[in-house]
Amino acid sequence: MNDKALTIVKWSFEIVLIIILSFMYYLNQPVRTQKVVFIPSGSINQIITQLRERNYNVSKLDSLLLRLIGSPQSGWIDMGDNYSSRGDFLYKLTTAKAALQKVTLIPGETTYMFLNELSQKLLLDREKLESEYLRQTNQLEGALVPNTYKMPIGITERELIRILLYNSHNQMKDLSLKLFGTYNEKKWFHFVAIASVIQKESANIEEMPLVSSVIYNRIKKGMKLQMDGTLNYGEYSHIKITPKRIREDDSIYNTYKNRGVPEIPVCNVSFDAIRAAVFPANTDYLYFMKSKSGGHDFSCNYSTHLSNIKHVTK
Repeated sequence: MNDKALTIVKWSFEIVLIIILSFMYYLNQPVRTQKVVFIPSGSINQIITQLRERNYNVSKLDSLLLRLIGSPQSGWIDMGDNYSSRGDFLYKLTTAKAALQKVTLIPGETTYMFLNELSQKLLLDREKLESEYLRQTNQLEGALVPNTYKMPIGITERELIRILLYNSHNQMKDLSLKLFGTYNEKKWFHFVAIASVIQKESANIEEMPLVSSVIYNRIKKGMKLQMDGTLNYGEYSHIKITPKRIREDDSIYNTYKNRGVPEIPVCNVSFDAIRAAVFPANTDYLYFMKSKSGGHDFSCNYSTHLSNIKHVTK
């Protein structure tokens, strides 16, 4: 082999070695991540683009490397630590799945109580959850859509609240577009406030339009709502309402002292309650009383209401 051929082999070897060492150096560079990362469905290029938009230090070269390593999974990925080598980061995108925990927000539950549940089940800081909620939305109550959510263990307080509010906002906006043809936040949460009273007072979905009609009828006549359910706000969500509580509570939620529907929703509400708030039944009802069957007896005058009370209490 002549000197020219040896030189070509030598240079080729050195180029390959440089490429290999460069790749090794690149793959060992640290990548800062959340402990759990959400990977959307899509092509590798789309996934890399979305990760980059979320401030992850990834590039087109990572798209190429992923094609060699394997296809990324969609869903929540457990990264384990906040820092990984790039090679480990890319490998985990294709192999690691995060453990999920179910958390359920039931219709009528307050955000205060739901944050307690999130803190306990996902091992998160309760104060940070509340701080993030107040930072990310100007709606003190009613901004979350009741549902069962599957959340990864290891998610941060900030990311959890962001996801819950983002998904809830999109669902509310979609329903508003169906009902009104537009989405106006102030108008929407006016109905959420009415719906929250309906949610607290109704025994079932079928009753909701009837309870809604009582609310509108009493307001039209200038009557106070005088509904116990409005006092089941915040930390008092499951507290039995007593005459003493009614006398001592000076909050905006006390409809025995204040007229109209509280400006801030009492709780998070179902879409059935919102529809009832928008479309109340056409009735003359002004009163309702819980019956022995578990539902409510509705009445148009006070004498019938008193009779319904006696029927239940005797």
